[in-house]
Amino acid sequence: MERSRIAVFPLPCRGRIPNFKGAEAAAERLTHLEEWKKAKVVFVNPDSPQRRVRENALKAGKTLIVASPRFKKGFIVINSAKAKGKERFASTIKGAFKFAVEAQGFPKPGMVVEGSVAVDTFGYRLGKGHGYSDLEIQTLKRMFGEVLVATTVHDIQIVKEVPFEEKDEKVSIIVTPMRVIRV
Repeated sequence: MERSRIAVFPLPCRGRIPNFKGAEAAAERLTHLEEWKKAKVVFVNPDSPQRRVRENALKAGKTLIVASPRFKKGFIVINSAKAKGKERFASTIKGAFKFAVEAQGFPKPGMVVEGSVAVDTFGYRLGKGHGYSDLEIQTLKRMFGEVLVATTVHDIQIVKEVPFEEKDEKVSIIVTPMRVIRV
């Protein structure tokens, strides 16, 4: 992604979910999905390429749930009314901690949005390799049962096949700047 000049700040993208040119367009495309429109509560991972997804959730009046980085403090919840007019800042990690409260209990998310290093059309995704996204999704499933999981990525991040293990969580919807793929 760096060689193709698709990766953007923060760089280098090695060891992280890569931010990419078009992340905002993918976030906008996500807002057109019926599942997004119906969701009153959304969970969005804290990585850079999903910042606009978090901002869009707050602007749409949704309750936003974010995992604290490395899941150290569990989940935090941002009430969109509290962040009114400051959604862009509240969608950053620093802003999320200013506007959020740590939460043990919250309503079931209508949609979960995770970042990915790579994803295949079977729904298998590759993250940073630490298992945090799988842990987040598994925790949400223990709390609520099945949850709808989407990812926003650049088209170049869609690969033929992602290696997977039984414990790996899959995505149901892949959203790029150009298209939506339903698994």
